[in-house]
Amino acid sequence: MTQNSSLGRKTKELLFGKSLNLKDQSIFHNLSLVAFFAWVGLGSDGLSSSCYGPAEAYLALGTHTFLAIFVGLAAVLTIFVISASYSQIIELFPSGGGGYVVASKLLNPTLGMVSGCALLVDYVLTITLSVASGADALYSFLPLAWAPYKLIAAVFGVLLLITLNLRGVKESVTALVPIFMVFVLTHAFAIIYGLGTHMGNLPAIAARTAADASAAHSQLGMLGMILLILRAYSMGAGTYTGLEAVSNGLAILREPKVRTGRRTMTYMAVSLSVTVMGLILTYILFGVSEMKGKTLNAVLFGAIAHGFGAPGQAFVLVTLLSEAAILFVAAQTGFLDGPRVLANMAMDRWFPTRFAMLSDRLVTQKGILLMGGASLVLMILSNGSVELLIVLYSINVFITFVLSQLGMVRHWLQVRGREKHWRKGLALNGLGLVLCSFILITVTAVKFFEGGWATLLVTGAVAALAVFIRRHYDVTWGMLKKLDELLPVVEADEAFLAPEGATCPADGPACNPGGKTAVLLVNGYNGLGIHTLLGIHRLFTGEFKNFVFVQVGMVDAGVFKGLEEMEALKAHIKADLDRYVEFMRARGFYAEGVSAVGVDVVEEVVNLAPEIRQRFPKAIFFGGQLVFPNETFFTRMLHNHIVFAVQRQLYRQGVAFVIMPIRL
Repeated sequence: MTQNSSLGRKTKELLFGKSLNLKDQSIFHNLSLVAFFAWVGLGSDGLSSSCYGPAEAYLALGTHTFLAIFVGLAAVLTIFVISASYSQIIELFPSGGGGYVVASKLLNPTLGMVSGCALLVDYVLTITLSVASGADALYSFLPLAWAPYKLIAAVFGVLLLITLNLRGVKESVTALVPIFMVFVLTHAFAIIYGLGTHMGNLPAIAARTAADASAAHSQLGMLGMILLILRAYSMGAGTYTGLEAVSNGLAILREPKVRTGRRTMTYMAVSLSVTVMGLILTYILFGVSEMKGKTLNAVLFGAIAHGFGAPGQAFVLVTLLSEAAILFVAAQTGFLDGPRVLANMAMDRWFPTRFAMLSDRLVTQKGILLMGGASLVLMILSNGSVELLIVLYSINVFITFVLSQLGMVRHWLQVRGREKHWRKGLALNGLGLVLCSFILITVTAVKFFEGGWATLLVTGAVAALAVFIRRHYDVTWGMLKKLDELLPVVEADEAFLAPEGATCPADGPACNPGGKTAVLLVNGYNGLGIHTLLGIHRLFTGEFKNFVFVQVGMVDAGVFKGLEEMEALKAHIKADLDRYVEFMRARGFYAEGVSAVGVDVVEEVVNLAPEIRQRFPKAIFFGGQLVFPNETFFTRMLHNHIVFAVQRQLYRQGVAFVIMPIRL
């Protein structure tokens, strides 16, 4: 290893941590999260929405602030309905049932793709909105003269989160636990103190509320009051974002995943409901109003701490810092679930398959970089405007909510009479569908010309790109299936590749280490591998006495779910290699299979090469490469071209590597 490469590796390990060992049997346990840590890492997205969701609803009421009580009660009802609905989704999809999986399985793959695209854009917005809102909370305590630096602070926050997540899930969550708890404790104190100090004035407050209700009724009428409440309820749609995070992130939860997931959902629903209702009540009791350069929560905390002197100022500072921090933690949800949704869609060929690959820290590195990069671009384009980002955010998350609830309603109708609690499930998901549909339609209609059109346009563009990519992969898959048509032909022909007059001993051909050896990189027993053998036979007829088949199992986001998936992958690789070995030995050649499992195919092959060359000094490595009729930028982007990377690495070791072109 050169000095430069050693320095580069040390720098990488300093920033992102050392490579994790897939052979460590405890790795799935160590990287998984118990309910409490899941509440921190995933539930923080929902809880942090109390920093802006209730404020948006409260401000939408204008001077009729007493109506916020009804908005708050409706918000609590909605939180518990959505949470209970997602608890049912967790039971139905114990391996992970986010909006993409639910819509794909219960509706159809196309609607699943739409839901997935909406989720991807939503998670980018989660990162952007959370960090931008956190910067707003922090700068609410700072002088207005510092405001120009707010965007720079937000950009730095996104960059810091990217680095944390490239290190791995567990470290990025546990490091944020103290921050999360400070938020919970400071807000619990503010709400309890705010309500407690007004308990003696309840009769006067009730009388004032009745008078305000009578005045509003005479001004707006009953219908006007109801419409105003419904509008404010819809404008507070940001309150419910993040409730789907647990069902998306079941893969990182501790076993038993369903029980852990349901417990996490309970933590989320209770903590968010108490915080939202408590804040709305204290808004009313302290009569807070919008103030330039400050969030509504900052105004409230200032009113609560008024007259406390220096301790009060310290409390406000700590509380606002905790809000900024919890929003920073909430952005973590985008990095936890966004790349996972992207990986799931990549495995279904809606996006480039490279997004399902893992880094040596066992995270979907390319997905993290894509989500973080998109968030940085959006942060700059929106100038960190929380008001604009909330509009974009609310629309997309409710697209996913609606499709998930619709899928569950269809499921309960299909199993009616066969499932014991189908009526309860249908009623719950039906109510969730009505509430989510109402919010989606209202927010889209009211905010369409204030930025709502932009999120629909972006989501539509991402969906169109996904359709284009899927069509390309489907065409390529069809071409590969044509290559597989050769398999039954060559298997039936026992003379295929066999030297003239060759016979196979009963105990198999003997190994000749000194003879020329062909080392073939294969990816399953398929037409591509057989065509590569054909090419070798055509160019080097009779030259090779030994054949070594090398297959590396790619541990991607689909495999990296538990030990069972890992063992299944190893068994599948062994079965494929055994078929190649039997095929060649039946034709008079010595053959063997060599396998490895890892996150980087190139690195694993390079590690295997020295041992193979030591046993077979005259080994030449071969790999088949698909050649498309028309090579374009998209074909290069959508396919990995691993053999070229392997060839470059082996050339540096002085190893001969021949690429066999396979035309499609």
